[in-house]
Amino acid sequence: MPVDPRVPPREELVLRYLLERRAAEDPDKVFAVFDGGPTWTRADLLREVRQTAAALAALGVRQFDNVVCWLPNGPDVVRFWFAINYLGAVFVPINTAYRGGLLAHVLDNSEAEIIVADAELLPRLAEIGPREGLRLAVQVGDGEPGLDGMSVVRAAELPNLDGEVSEPGVRIEPWHTQAILYTSGTTGPSKGVLTSYMQAWSAFGPVSMPIMTADDRFLINMPAFHAGGSTLLYAMLLNGGSVAVVERFSGERFWRQIRQTGATMVFLLGVMANFVNRLPPDPRDADNPLTKMFVVPLLDDIAAFSKRFGVDVYTIYNMTELSAPIVSGPNPAEKGTCGKARPGVEIRLVDEADREVPDGSVGEIVLRADAPWALSHGYFRMPEATAKAWRNGWFHTGDTARKDANGNYYFADRLKDSIRRRGENISSMEVEAEIMAHPSVREAAVVPVPSEISEDEVLAVIAPVPGARLDPVELIRFLEPRMAYYMVPRYLRFVSELPKTPTAKIQKAVLRESAVTADTWDREAAGIKLAR
Repeated sequence: MPVDPRVPPREELVLRYLLERRAAEDPDKVFAVFDGGPTWTRADLLREVRQTAAALAALGVRQFDNVVCWLPNGPDVVRFWFAINYLGAVFVPINTAYRGGLLAHVLDNSEAEIIVADAELLPRLAEIGPREGLRLAVQVGDGEPGLDGMSVVRAAELPNLDGEVSEPGVRIEPWHTQAILYTSGTTGPSKGVLTSYMQAWSAFGPVSMPIMTADDRFLINMPAFHAGGSTLLYAMLLNGGSVAVVERFSGERFWRQIRQTGATMVFLLGVMANFVNRLPPDPRDADNPLTKMFVVPLLDDIAAFSKRFGVDVYTIYNMTELSAPIVSGPNPAEKGTCGKARPGVEIRLVDEADREVPDGSVGEIVLRADAPWALSHGYFRMPEATAKAWRNGWFHTGDTARKDANGNYYFADRLKDSIRRRGENISSMEVEAEIMAHPSVREAAVVPVPSEISEDEVLAVIAPVPGARLDPVELIRFLEPRMAYYMVPRYLRFVSELPKTPTAKIQKAVLRESAVTADTWDREAAGIKLAR
């Protein structure tokens, strides 16, 4: 059978074979430096992964099983993730802020039998009750969750099986599912994005992303449940480089972490880059090991930022379903650009009927790749959503952009009602559902409003039940245990009736246009802080 040259051999991109290859090439080369923790060489990593994989196999994890990981950044999430893939199973990381109905939805949708979870998070499972099919929790850290209907085994007490891991029943292939990454839905429940090894290689492998080299060390400050964390970490295994893993981004500690870990590359959301840019000038600003940085979206004056910190700045357009289809060169002069289409992808900007719009006009970004499995192969257990996204043979992103005559793309807006707050995508529908659960709420609409920092803030416009009075603080306290902290609205406005169309649909455009009015209550101005 002829081999498709567009699909690399297993040893170049499938974790099990790639990890063994890297360890054989240079076992003593450092792969991971953990903030406040150990440093792992490639040989250390392979040993940790084999041992953990053997223990998971003893617990019943088999090839093609979905295994949920509910862990913060650190050595544990890396070794469990790699061990899951080493067995040919599917890594399913979920947001450490999940709770309530959203947590129940993703666990039910995942079809996982085993969850690997931080001890501090496990009590949230008791809040939602037993989930069908979920039989075992591997607890990382100390604690006594006392879960009903589920066995719990401590990770520290997993058997030491000397890393003896049998070959999977089927050779793990580039097109097999590596992970399911949950991304917030814009008009429905959160969707599990199926991602293959080939998709990761297509996004950040040596062919599509040559600026990432074997000499680079990437600072991973995005969580593993976020494509900006998992994909970029895996990219350094693909490219033969190394990673420095920190629990989360910290503006105050950013340059100290860069210098202490020797990181040469990093990814920053625009809001993060703003924090860094607002730090007081320091004579040592340009005296750091950082050479390359992705910033999404770009700051207004990239040239000044680049000169101040002595770093080349790049930007990209990407989403969990894609493989970095648009990438810029260093320090792009075009204000607001996302870059140009990379080789291997075909991009069109289209109207609502999928007709291509002319250069300079705004249209929805739709695309396809010339290599098989280079994009997501669907939404897990959501065939209708998959078919809708892939209609007419093109993946529909739901994002709009314009293109200039030189092929530069400029992001315009999101088509639907998702909200992006400080790097997190929020489904307005999911927030509305939790607000509507309050007995004094008759109807509610959630829309994005501009943030003074970057991206969006969440505004909820609420019509109470006739005769009821809603206290904003009480409503926030009602919502806090029901959703992730970043989803809780900052702004609340109470009205007698929401604006509607003649067909009784809420006119969110009207609410977005009016935005924060004089009678809008501001949680931050009221001094209410929410914990992560």
